Amino acid sequence: MSLQVEIRTLPHHEGLPLPAYATALSAGVDLRYAGHETVVLEPGARHACETGLCMALPAGYEAQVRPRSGLSLKQGLTVINSPGTIDADYRGEILVPLVNLGQVPVTLERGLRIAQLVVAPVIQVTWKEVEVLSTTERGEGGFGHTGAR
Repeated sequence: MSLQVEIRTLPHHEGLPLPAYATALSAGVDLRYAGHETVVLEPGARHACETGLCMALPAGYEAQVRPRSGLSLKQGLTVINSPGTIDADYRGEILVPLVNLGQVPVTLERGLRIAQLVVAPVIQVTWKEVEVLSTTERGEGGFGHTGAR
């Protein structure tokens, strides 16, 4: 399945490739850091990383900004609000809020692949208020309720 999405590049994206799938079966495209300044992210520090990209998602879709597994595991770099949601009516620059959860500083250089972007369909719901919900075997158990006993 393929979906055409309009994308606009900002001047600071110049020279960088458009987001692309790494393999034929990849779920997400890589987003790159488009800032001209090298950023050193100290342990615990956060930074909103510019991508130099804006897009127009069709109605009924969202884009999710997710961490890259290699950066997360090897360097402790992750997306703060993962997954971050980009709504179909947003037209501003895609910013990636990164945090360094690792033990050592991480250097962000222009062109570094910093996150993944996954486009997915969205279903909006209508609410029906009721006095009692249907019952299930699990009931109100949560936060590890279905784990080891």
